[in-house]
Amino acid sequence: MMFQPRRIELAALDAAARAQLLRRAEDELADYLSPAQAIIDRVRAEGDAALVHYAREFDGADLQPDALLAAAADFERAEAELDAEIKETLQYAAANIRAFHQTQIPAEMQRDFEPRPGVALTERTSPIASVACYCPRGKGSFPSVALMTLIPAVLAQVPTIILLTPPAAGGGIDAATLYAAKLAGVDKVAKAGGVQAVAAAAFGTASIPRCHQIEGPGSPWLAAAKRLLAGQIDARLPAGPSESVILADATATPRLCALDMLIESEHGDDSSVYLVTASASLADEVAKLLPDLLEQMEAERRSCCEAVLNGPRGGIIVAPDMDAACAFVNDYAPEHLQIMGKKPEQYLNQIHAAAEILLGEQLPGSIANYVLGPNCVLPTGGAARTRGPLSVRDFLKTSTVAQIDAAAYPELAAHTRRFAKYEGFDGHGKAVAPDRLDKED
Repeated sequence: MMFQPRRIELAALDAAARAQLLRRAEDELADYLSPAQAIIDRVRAEGDAALVHYAREFDGADLQPDALLAAAADFERAEAELDAEIKETLQYAAANIRAFHQTQIPAEMQRDFEPRPGVALTERTSPIASVACYCPRGKGSFPSVALMTLIPAVLAQVPTIILLTPPAAGGGIDAATLYAAKLAGVDKVAKAGGVQAVAAAAFGTASIPRCHQIEGPGSPWLAAAKRLLAGQIDARLPAGPSESVILADATATPRLCALDMLIESEHGDDSSVYLVTASASLADEVAKLLPDLLEQMEAERRSCCEAVLNGPRGGIIVAPDMDAACAFVNDYAPEHLQIMGKKPEQYLNQIHAAAEILLGEQLPGSIANYVLGPNCVLPTGGAARTRGPLSVRDFLKTSTVAQIDAAAYPELAAHTRRFAKYEGFDGHGKAVAPDRLDKED
């Protein structure tokens, strides 16, 4: 039977069905949490020995504890075995990513204010002390993710940066990923993936330093680990399974819409991909084109696309009009949004919840994923309502420094006493008594 994508008439959905349409794989972590906790407990108790155990169990890699980190020889071997073309492309991507992210470095790392006479306030910006960047490998190797996570961390001048990535069956690390780390300026790369990698960064092991923060995309297993370890390591950005929405009007090219639906859906059957349009004829044309395009794909990737586009988290949504289509996009708050049509910019002001917005048919998501420059590590699961792409700013923190002189004290203290009295904090009030600064006999 010829493949057909799922088709949803938006106006026919009740509230419950519409809410179900917004769900992602990472909303359904119940089956992952208990086994993930067992892995976390073992890594906390056994450290590197547990990482070796899980590398063998999950990755088929026979490692020794003293070989969990990439050695200098591994970097040299990776560079030697990569062909010149892929190295040139990695260099090209790194240059674009670095150029874009350099604009995010604060112009001033310290800002001074004097809002009132005698009041000196300072806001200081400094890098987070230690950060783990995660580069998945389960469905392929992703040197692009290594560049996207490491370059902003290096630009932020984070003192300790480690890249975590699952080992190959032979115990090695993907050569392009090692080369990407070198291009970014990072020489600490660990052969650890999944839940065990997050746990190692959260607690520290003999090989992997304890880190304050972890960034990078991954599977529901990674999402479960981040959730369980939220009290031990900051995972600011939920970056779970891939998701995209293509918003297209009647002027969009059906073949390009169909092609671009395959970009994120080939990541795996836990991805979420929708074409959203008010044009029934465009929906019909895209549905007709997809079977032939799928037949031209490699079997494993084709299987992923078919599972997504005819599954519970994908398909073609037909809205009653483009206003309703835009409203759905905002409700969904996608990781990736492509706006397709002759004048895509006309819808831009109606979109306020999307992490990445690509305008026009000449910019497929794959260009943005690899070489455009902006970060492709993006919030998923609807987090784009409040969060944006990974940036240099995510590896920085601020603190305030304040000082007042004796002349400024009376006025500040008087207002403070009023607050303290109103809120019922007697100790607060006593600490700002009028005689606080009187010299003792």
